[in-house]
Amino acid sequence: MQQRARELDAADPLATYRERFVLPEGVIYLDGNSLGCLPKATPARLAEVVAQEWGQDLIRSWNSADWITMPQRVGGKIAPLVGAQPHEVIACDSTSVNLFKLISAALAMQPGRKVVLSEPGNFPTDLYMIAGLEKQGLAERRLAERGKLVDALDDGVALLMLTHAHYKTGELFDMVDLTRAAHEAGALVLWDLSHSGGALPVGLDACRADFAVGCGYKYFNGGPGAPAYAYVAERHLEEARQPLTGWFGHRAPFAFSDDYEAAPGIEKLLCGTPPILGLAALEVGVELIAEIGVDRLYAKSQALSEFFRTCLAAHGLDLDLVSPTDPAQRGSQLSFRHPEAYALSQALIARGVIGDFRDPDILRLGFAPAYLRFEDMAEAARHLGEVFASGEWQRPEYSQRSAVT
Repeated sequence: MQQRARELDAADPLATYRERFVLPEGVIYLDGNSLGCLPKATPARLAEVVAQEWGQDLIRSWNSADWITMPQRVGGKIAPLVGAQPHEVIACDSTSVNLFKLISAALAMQPGRKVVLSEPGNFPTDLYMIAGLEKQGLAERRLAERGKLVDALDDGVALLMLTHAHYKTGELFDMVDLTRAAHEAGALVLWDLSHSGGALPVGLDACRADFAVGCGYKYFNGGPGAPAYAYVAERHLEEARQPLTGWFGHRAPFAFSDDYEAAPGIEKLLCGTPPILGLAALEVGVELIAEIGVDRLYAKSQALSEFFRTCLAAHGLDLDLVSPTDPAQRGSQLSFRHPEAYALSQALIARGVIGDFRDPDILRLGFAPAYLRFEDMAEAARHLGEVFASGEWQRPEYSQRSAVT
């Protein structure tokens, strides 16, 4: 399979972008769906912000370096990558905080309705945010299995909140159909794009989504703890009100008024002072993904994942695939179920093949096509085959779980 991999790499129109990332020698990185690799341009950009903008220009950089509009500027660059208009997206805070803001805003827009509908097994922070609002008496959490979500949309549902690409399996929801069904039931819709933004085409405006959130540290390569982003459809910008009324979300923050008055546009989602270093790093990653193009990235992602499956078969491996078999129905990952998935992931990491594990039994491999090669797929499959053939995953040290897995 190595020869076929080299042929595919030679014909890959995105192959040269690999050189734009820092990639450790001897590592096949299949965890870009959890933390994206470092763009080579990021350290220089951060050095510029630290040494010149902060070190020399100091507070003047809020104006001279335009720090003051970084959340809007970076959000505006993310917007076309998720099918939105620049004034509908802002980069700020974390995904969890943005979820809290937008769930609260949606509930306030739906008097007489308190139910937030989601699915069991959604990413935990999404469900925790509903639970937090429920404890305050502001929301009521309702969970329904994927095939029963539409039936669960009654006149008590204020908001349907789902993750576009499931974090464990990568299975995609049909955003168009579910958004339409929710609207027909009088509910609003919030999409979590953390495992799809920057990895596959997303059409927020086209599907008439109401709200969305996403993170900056996965496929946008913004670095650990990178700022997240939030989307509010243009038609809701005037009415939507978020609960964290910090000074940067004020209509005139530097008027220093005692009374809060929300900014009229997407700026109302801001709260405290923006994290300039994090935004600067995120901007580099977003610009690089925009240069490559999401459509091209997703096409390569599908090709990589299908080639990996072919390589597994060539090594006689018939693993229990829990991701959809149709690449058009999944995000940029493959997930396999195995009772010793954790030990398998640790054995692969010891060989330099870094994927990850999701409790209780999922070996998850992410395909970030901006920097992965077909040769990486062939090599990763070879290593996995050798791990099984040798039984090395049964070593005691590979079953001892660390705090972060």
